[in-house]
Amino acid sequence: MNVLHETVYHYRMPVERSRHIIRLRPLQDRFQELLEFNLQLSIDGRKHEFLDVFGNTTLELEVDRSFTEMVIRANSRVRLMEGPTRWLNASGKREMLPTVWMPGQRQMMLPFLLPPELPDAQLKELTDYAMGFAQRNDMDLLDTILDINQTIHDDYAYVSGSTTSETTPYEVYTTRRGVCQDFSNLFICLARLLNLPARYRVGYIYTGGNYENKILSEASHAWVELYLPQSGWCGFDPTNGSVVGLDHVRVACGRNFLDATPTSGTIFKGGGPESLAVSVKIEMEPPSQLSFENPPA
Repeated sequence: MNVLHETVYHYRMPVERSRHIIRLRPLQDRFQELLEFNLQLSIDGRKHEFLDVFGNTTLELEVDRSFTEMVIRANSRVRLMEGPTRWLNASGKREMLPTVWMPGQRQMMLPFLLPPELPDAQLKELTDYAMGFAQRNDMDLLDTILDINQTIHDDYAYVSGSTTSETTPYEVYTTRRGVCQDFSNLFICLARLLNLPARYRVGYIYTGGNYENKILSEASHAWVELYLPQSGWCGFDPTNGSVVGLDHVRVACGRNFLDATPTSGTIFKGGGPESLAVSVKIEMEPPSQLSFENPPA
């Protein structure tokens, strides 16, 4: 995959002092190889790069000069290999709900097990909703997860601009509409209410295939990763009703959107009204054509 991600901030009044956090470098691991990465910033400042507590490569930029526009352009070239979802049920062993975690495991996973802070009545209704999936799948862990993933895709409408960053999972559940961020937040909430560790993943999706929501390739995408006892962290995309595979490029993750947002910041002086424009272009390179006419000795 070749990914060009461009973010443009424009301010009505000059920003005189600010701090910015940038998480745009794709993940490097045994399932995803980062071949090239180039980050261009239109505004210079003091830079500090580090790994945050969730393992995301994070760039901190402090700017003391005046500006009214900031352009952030990231070029990435990534090679994708099949991830852990390939072996979701390879063992043939049926995993059942409820899952039981050892004390040490639960302590490590606690940030990904706590549901959002909602009124008790709303959490009770969402718990009943989650348990409904488990019961109709005879408490089978994988079948329940896949059912939730597909149901959100089938029963919830993708409506751009219908929600904000403050929209709660309960509001998504009651209105049955939202965008990828909302569907992921709802899935995460339901999974945690079933005692399944769940985290929020931000990245990109190549929609050159048979995807309904092709607009998603023009912006960052969000999906869910669940920690499963026999498979580890596995990705599920409720917006498309799919299991994450070779068309998803992983960038950042966390407990929620705030932990993984691609760009954020604080303006200490100046600024005024702000406008934001984001564009993402993704191209898939064809697999290398290897010739075996003269194989190595």
